[in-house]
Parts: sequence; structure tokens; C-alpha cells
Amino acid sequence: MRVTVQETPIPGVLLVAGERFDDQRGFFTEVFRSDTYRAAGLPDRFVQVNLSRSKRGVIRGLHFQWDPPMGKLMRVARGRAYLVAVDLRKGSPTLGRHHAIELDDSEPRLVWAPASFARGFCVLSDVADIEYFTTGIYNAAADTGIRWNDPALGIAWPMKEPILSDKDRGAQTLAEWLARPESERFRYAP
Repeated sequence: MRVTVQETPIPGVLLVAGERFDDQRGFFTEVFRSDTYRAAGLPDRFVQVNLSRSKRGVIRGLHFQWDPPMGKLMRVARGRAYLVAVDLRKGSPTLGRHHAIELDDSEPRLVWAPASFARGFCVLSDVADIEYFTTGIYNAAADTGIRWNDPALGIAWPMKEPILSDKDRGAQTLAEWLARPESERFRYAP
């Protein structure tokens, strides 16, 4: 497996592209291979794999966890979605900035966002399956989020009236998160 890593304007957030082999039967791709990821300087140890299915217009996020810190490698396994990662690192020159990209299931591309980022997505196809490999085990007591439409973030979501969970509808703003003592766990280290 060959993997290509592309930096984004937000240091730490990476676009990862693998190889895809097509023939008359369909296609084959390796989604993850530890030795290849390690050689490319990517995380090579994931402890949980999650899969969510959502319908058009759903926004999930912007989620993150501080204990244990949880990085996420995300891909669109089915359909099309708009993936977002927001920098939460105190002292970072890109604090509060985001990287967004539209991905679909036609290419083996993934987005890596470290533990100090909030992540979310918006479904653009009738249905989308989003798979994410995580570096931390889920802990409901340390799981939270930033409001999807916090004006401080300036995210141009492709849906103006999304379908949201109660949790996402009532999420805190970035300023509220930064005022919490737990936010000290996400410090920028140049």
C-alpha cells in the first residue's frame, strides 16, 4: 500500500490518500495499514473504530473528548459528506480556525485530526456512512462539543437548516469551552 499525506492550512490536520485498484469486479483499497502509516509519519495505533449512518442534511458535531484525548481518522465509506476539523489548542496561531473538505466514497481519502481538534460532518448525499478510527476509547464523562454554527468559527456549512441531535443543538460555544479548566489539556506545542 502506498499512502500520500497532504498538509492542510491548519497544522496537524492532514488529508491522507491511499491507492485504489479498479477492475471489472469493482475496486479494492487498503483503508489502514500500520506499517505504511508509521512510515508516513501518521498515527498507527487505533483503539476503536466507529461507523455512523446519517441521512441528507444531518450535521454531527463538532465533537471532541479530553480524557483520554481522542484523535480521529475519518473517511466517507458510503455517500458524500462535508468534513470539518476545528483547532482547539490554546496558544495555537490557528485557534478557532477550521479546515473543511468535501469527500465521497469514490476515492480512498481520509482526514486525520489530532485529539486537540473538534470534528464534525454534514451529509450531502441521500445517505452517508462515516467511519472513524480513534486513538482513545470513548468516555461519555469527558465527551463534549462546540456548537456547529458558532459565529466565532465562521464555518460555511452547506446546510442552513440541518437535522441535529439535542446534544449538538445545545452545544457550547468556543469561548465557553476555552473558559473551562478542561480546555487547558489542549495546549499548542510548536
